[in-house]
Amino acid sequence: MKYADFKVVFREIPDEVTLAINISNCPVKCPGCHSSYLAQDIGEPLDQAALSGLIESNPGITCVSFMGGDGEPKLIYEYAKWIKKTYPKLKVGWYSGRDLNNAKQNLEVLDYVKVGPYIDEYGPLDSPHTNQRFYAITQSSEGPKLEDKTKLFLKRYI
Repeated sequence: MKYADFKVVFREIPDEVTLAINISNCPVKCPGCHSSYLAQDIGEPLDQAALSGLIESNPGITCVSFMGGDGEPKLIYEYAKWIKKTYPKLKVGWYSGRDLNNAKQNLEVLDYVKVGPYIDEYGPLDSPHTNQRFYAITQSSEGPKLEDKTKLFLKRYI
């Protein structure tokens, strides 16, 4: 798995200061994707040392979010699990271009998940017609519980 770039952002995960890591080699290749360059096999290898370096060099973050990684969901799981163990105060999110069924295997180690391919006619998360969904995840004895928080992106329409 490789990452093309990263940014500290305030909008991708509401109420979090997020280190958003853009994963390359996306297999979904949504027509009209705003980050179509991520379909290419570009960037640097992402491993625990690289993750640690990114986290340590960005003090003040409250969350790490993998933007993509649909080609290697097991690695997303392993890295999210490692972050939770190594940096227990950080939350972890994953932006997946696939549906919720494809993300279910990772929900037990995530705090947030965005699912759904980008479909131009429905728009992104901040469109009132979006097909994409953003969930906050809480862990319980019965397993992960998802709360749909997509409406938090619609502030400009309310």
